[in-house]
Amino acid sequence: MSRIGKRPITVPGDVTATVSGQKVSVKGPKGTREFTATDDVTIALEDGAITVKPRGLSKRARQQWGMSRTQVENLVTGVTTGFKKEMEINGVGYRASVQGKVLKLQLGYSHDVDFAIPEGVTVTTPKPTEIIVEGIDQQIVGQVAANIREWRKPEPYKGKGIKYKSEFIFRKEGKKK
Repeated sequence: MSRIGKRPITVPGDVTATVSGQKVSVKGPKGTREFTATDDVTIALEDGAITVKPRGLSKRARQQWGMSRTQVENLVTGVTTGFKKEMEINGVGYRASVQGKVLKLQLGYSHDVDFAIPEGVTVTTPKPTEIIVEGIDQQIVGQVAANIREWRKPEPYKGKGIKYKSEFIFRKEGKKK
């Protein structure tokens, strides 16, 4: 039995959810999201809560049960509170700024890096060494943050680079004389 799949997803008052077959549509204050589940699960909307149940006892049906429930819960979370990734830039002369739909990064290269911000995601820089990525789709927010981090991953000796705020960098000891 899936412990995650068993729990119903409560729909808040300011969110409208519709279920038609395998398609779930959720509309809230931040926007609209949709998810289409596989045929291995059944999705129902009852008494202001969405429930997901497996159609059979096969391994695939049980796998899709928990995954589908988490996807639907992420729809509701995305349209109510949204998702956010906070990043820090460490290093002398490393900084970031947003100019229109472009994130300009100065990361120690001979040129500035221009990162085009995709649709559905907002990127802000409250400080030159802080980047905040926000949106209603958890997958896109995480992917954009990973793409930004890819330009200069944190290195283990001095910790220079772009890292997530909650990330811990294992430090290595340098050469000895």
